[in-house]
Amino acid sequence: MNYQPSKQNFTYAQQETMWHLWSQGKSLSEIGRQLNKHAGSVFCYLQKSGAIKPSTPKRSTRNLSLKEREEISRGIVANLLLRAIARDINRTASTISREVNRNSGMSKYRAVSVDRQAWNRAKRPKSCKLADNVRLRNIVSDKLAGKWSPEQIAGWLKQRYPKSVAMHISHETIYKTLFIQTRGALKKELPRQLRTQRVMRQSKHFNTKSNARSGIIDAVFIHDRLQEMNDRMIPGYWEGDPICGTQKSYLATLVERSSRFTLLVKLSGNDSHAVVGAITQKVIELPHQLKKSFTWDRGMELAQHKMFTIDTNIQVYFCDPKSPWQRGTNENTNRLLRQYLPKKPIYRFILSGNSI
Repeated sequence: MNYQPSKQNFTYAQQETMWHLWSQGKSLSEIGRQLNKHAGSVFCYLQKSGAIKPSTPKRSTRNLSLKEREEISRGIVANLLLRAIARDINRTASTISREVNRNSGMSKYRAVSVDRQAWNRAKRPKSCKLADNVRLRNIVSDKLAGKWSPEQIAGWLKQRYPKSVAMHISHETIYKTLFIQTRGALKKELPRQLRTQRVMRQSKHFNTKSNARSGIIDAVFIHDRLQEMNDRMIPGYWEGDPICGTQKSYLATLVERSSRFTLLVKLSGNDSHAVVGAITQKVIELPHQLKKSFTWDRGMELAQHKMFTIDTNIQVYFCDPKSPWQRGTNENTNRLLRQYLPKKPIYRFILSGNSI
């Protein structure tokens, strides 16, 4: 029986399920929905270990098991000699003697508490190589600050110090020390120097096509749209994005890719209900020939995209993370509009009605 350390909010079974789903490349939102937990709770749990699963504690076959300790406890209560107890569980008498003396003697020996203490003593975490070697730590920190990748640092160290094993380190060790801040060897600002700027390790199976960010359910990604939508020959394909001003003022920009025809829709808020309701009301007025598809960014403003599709019969596609060029027409239009709609209360710039 392996000792299972308690974890607040997550049971042992939930932890195992979480690590299994994370290794498959599932998003935080998908894991949270399956465990009936908030995605933020999943993130906080994974971040503690840098999203690197800790090794499962194992008991050596040389060590006494909980069952054997129960037999020792019962033997003591029955006033048996330690040699007799040793024969019953097929152990040496010296092993039983050390076990009892190590744990406060025969009068205070309790199997469950002793077994838990044994697990705690067995941890004895191995010190991190970067924590022990100051020279190596300084070199790695300087290289990371200079935008070097862990692979480049590991390779450079082997070339620079070919005969000094103490100056060699694998890229995996650097990643673990970066993401597991409890090691205390590298500064917490250094992970932001990585090219991905991630704060924890991500599964190699994770991809943006199968994982919708921020809980957007059943999102259809831009890679799945028809080839004709990538051209500008046929009108009816739109790109959209909200513009925010100060004092909680919002505006949605809808741009038709072929003609660059632009609609500005005034919004009462930036929540999904307000955005979807406002653009639905405006899009319904368009001619049937101009209602083919919408491409939106990854914001939660269109989390209710399925309702928008039902009301307008227009399919919504979502861009990849940090890929504004996939909505280049809309992004360029927003940049031009900022000349006339600066980041100040934007309602007063709209002449009349809900759109221009």
